[in-house]
Order: sequence, then structure tokens, then C-alpha cells
Amino acid sequence: MNANRNTAVIKGNNQESNMKIKTSSLIRWAGLLVMVAGIIYAVAIGMFHQANILSSVTTTQWVIVHALATAMCFFFVLGITGLYARQVKEAGWLGLAGYLLYCLSWMLTALFTFAEVTILPLLATEAPTLAEGFIGSFTGETNLGVLANVWSLTGSLYILGGLLFGIATFRAGIMPRLAAVLLAVGSVLSPVASLLPPEHEPKVAIPVGIALAWLGYALWSERRKQV
Repeated sequence: MNANRNTAVIKGNNQESNMKIKTSSLIRWAGLLVMVAGIIYAVAIGMFHQANILSSVTTTQWVIVHALATAMCFFFVLGITGLYARQVKEAGWLGLAGYLLYCLSWMLTALFTFAEVTILPLLATEAPTLAEGFIGSFTGETNLGVLANVWSLTGSLYILGGLLFGIATFRAGIMPRLAAVLLAVGSVLSPVASLLPPEHEPKVAIPVGIALAWLGYALWSERRKQV
């Protein structure tokens, strides 16, 4: 009787231990995804994204950058989930709100970047007027109805989500606080892009990319040591 009970307890402890190891491993890999996505955001988007003009759309650089951007969005959604899971209790409702808004912004962005790499180059050659209208919805020069409204919503979610998630991360005190500050400030300053020359607008992504890569590295290296 006692032997059976002890065996059941041991099995239960082993299962719980295995669950903790698996969760720890998943969170660690989430940190790696955020780190990679942050580097893509800071380098590929911040430094190599071309101006949003029709002549850029048909170049190889445009295709490569936006293909990376599409993958980056999915990396962010998965990786930020790990960041939130690591500090879920400490981040509180503010962290939950920031997490949901920020993930939604990246999911919507993925739809646009996917269209930019698959549909827009075809439009640029077959229907350049429509392609210019699509590009103009990003800059506010044209209004394609729902498309322009969704893009504006995406920007608002990006700013508010990044701000709230950065503040919650700072308050939680688990991840590097300076990186959390950089995330919050970088997100709020993103509208500055509209004041810059077109070729320099993407550079506003660099601070946020660095912040997220920093947070991802901290999560990945922390979990690596524990494992």
C-alpha cells in the first residue's frame, strides 16, 4: 500500500519536474526568437529598408527585406509570448494589456509585409497606379479606405503596446530595466519617422529592435544558465 503510494508520488514529482524543464526550455527558445527578430528589425528594417516609392518595389533588396520582415513578425509574436510568460505574475494587468496589444500589432504587420513581398511587386508592373495607392496608404498620401485605416490601427497598437509592455517589464524588474525603458521610449517616438526624409524613416525602428534583441538575449541567457 505504502509502496504504491510512494511510487505514485515519485511519478507525480517526475512529471512535474519534466513539465518545468519543458516550460523552461520553451521560454529559453522564445528568448532566442525575440533576439533574432530584434536584430532583423534593427538591421534589415532600420538600415536596409528602402523608401516607400514605386521604384523600390521591384528590386531584390525590397523582396529580401520584406521576406525577413514577415518572418520577424511571427518570431516576435512567439518570442514576446515567452517574455510575458517569464514575468506574468510580476507584470500584472498592465503587462497583459501591453502583451495583447503588441502581439496584435505584429500580427497585423505580418499581413502587410506578406502583401509587400508577394503582391506588391506584381502590382508594380501590372497595375502601377494601384501599387502607388497601396504604398501611399503607409505615408498618408492616399487613402484606400479600410487598408489605410487598418494600417493606422496597426501603428496605434504598436505604440501603445510597446509603451505598456515596456513599462510593465520595467516594473516587474526581472528583465533588464534599461532595455524596457528603451522599448517604451522607442515605441512612443516612432511617429517621429513622419518628420524625417523618406530614406531615413525606417531608422526609427533601430532603438526598438535593439531593446527587443536585448530582452530576448537576457531571457535566453538566463534560461540557458538555469537549464
